[in-house]
Amino acid sequence: MARIAGVDLPNEKRADIGLTYIYGVGRSNVVQILEKAGVDGSKRIKDLSEEEVNKLAKALEGITVEGDLQREIEQNIKRLEEIGSYRGLRHRKGLPVRGQRTRSNARTKKGKRKTVGTVRKEVTAKTMPKQ
Repeated sequence: MARIAGVDLPNEKRADIGLTYIYGVGRSNVVQILEKAGVDGSKRIKDLSEEEVNKLAKALEGITVEGDLQREIEQNIKRLEEIGSYRGLRHRKGLPVRGQRTRSNARTKKGKRKTVGTVRKEVTAKTMPKQ
């Protein structure tokens, strides 16, 4: 199992797919990384030599990935919240940030729906103090 940028890459995947398991590396970046390293993308991760793995690791040095990228994104969100921008307020409230509708949908951000029912007469009579 090859380990690049602190991530264990799956042995059975092709190199071009396996590299996408690294946070911050997508399908478009993979092509550039493989080209820069001079490695064939159709090879399986298990078939890569130690030298090729080192070339891939060296090619990734110029790209912000994993912990550094997550820290950078977190700082950007924190900055938006501190300056009081609209996007920052949406992040703080846990609502969609990019203009999606919230009247219907947005369950992922808003959480599980809480049903609010009407209060029956019997219940209100018991809770209300007698005069």
